[in-house]
Amino acid sequence: MKYLISIVLVGLSISVFAQSKDGDTSTDQNSGDIKVTQILKATKEWDGSPLPPYPLKNPEISILAYEIPSGMKLPMHKHPVINAGVMLQGRLTVIAKDGKQLILNSGDSIVELVNKWHYGINQGDIPVKIIMFYVGEVGVPLVIKEND
Repeated sequence: MKYLISIVLVGLSISVFAQSKDGDTSTDQNSGDIKVTQILKATKEWDGSPLPPYPLKNPEISILAYEIPSGMKLPMHKHPVINAGVMLQGRLTVIAKDGKQLILNSGDSIVELVNKWHYGINQGDIPVKIIMFYVGEVGVPLVIKEND
């Protein structure tokens, strides 16, 4: 009986996705269906540079939640791995060593710079809360500070 129930549940799940068009599973939430909203899809970093290739060996996914106090300036750093994130709260200014800037507000998404020096400043009145997703490789650090 448990086996039959499992099959029915899997079948119902598949039918929800099968009814969608072009991979969009947005449906009426009142009917209990799944709603999917694409937050970000990109092939470039925020400065317009193309993303590097994914690692070939030992891929590793990391998801980190950051909280940056009001007024804090992060140290100059770079990421040797592809990463992207979503701002949950606050306002963050990201400044690359070449002077390019990006201002992120609550709800914005970002594809971070890879192997390029940059830093961030929370110039707002509330802490910045941001979730970052890293596509790295086992043994490769997510962040390297300039003076390390």
